[in-house]
Amino acid sequence: MYSAREALQQLRDGNRRFVSELGDDDVPTTTPRRNSLVIGQEPFAIILGCSDSRVPAEIVFDQGLGDLFVIRVAGNIVAPSQVGSVEFAAERFGTRLVIVLGHTQCGAILATLEELERPNESRSPNLRSIVDYIRPSVETLIESEIAMDHDALVRHAVRANIRSAADHLRHGSRILEQLIRTDGLLVVGAEYSLETGVVEFFDGLPELD
Repeated sequence: MYSAREALQQLRDGNRRFVSELGDDDVPTTTPRRNSLVIGQEPFAIILGCSDSRVPAEIVFDQGLGDLFVIRVAGNIVAPSQVGSVEFAAERFGTRLVIVLGHTQCGAILATLEELERPNESRSPNLRSIVDYIRPSVETLIESEIAMDHDALVRHAVRANIRSAADHLRHGSRILEQLIRTDGLLVVGAEYSLETGVVEFFDGLPELD
């Protein structure tokens, strides 16, 4: 099993291949690989990402069957079921890297900003619950000078939401806190650019030796 640092490097390398359109011919997607996974799995990274169809984690990181444990939900929010899924993978498989993967122009972020500016009483309770998870991380931006520039507001809101989700995982779970303290678990926030395909890791990175 990879350490958190080794897993992070694997993702960096995979994203470089994706951006360069130089897919790894050794990425395991063959029938023998599928058969080998019937008896178990050892994903080297956990990805909590957005459900957006343009951001499939296995593709943007150029990984194959069994490599990533992927949790996808609109706005990459951290609700109890997402925390439980991360706990499950970290404990069951010994995976030591968690990536919270947001992306530019996130629809859930845009919907939250719209809700803060113009509350929509007709929004369904289920959609509103997603907005409510995102709201605390971005509402202060509405009151800042950044709000005068809509594009800048969206960019900052996307990253604020990623940071908030990553922080929630680090400090909102007794199990994950213990794994961070004693077993080298690392939670990193990252943003995928729809425009370039590049994933930028920017929150919670390990210090250089």
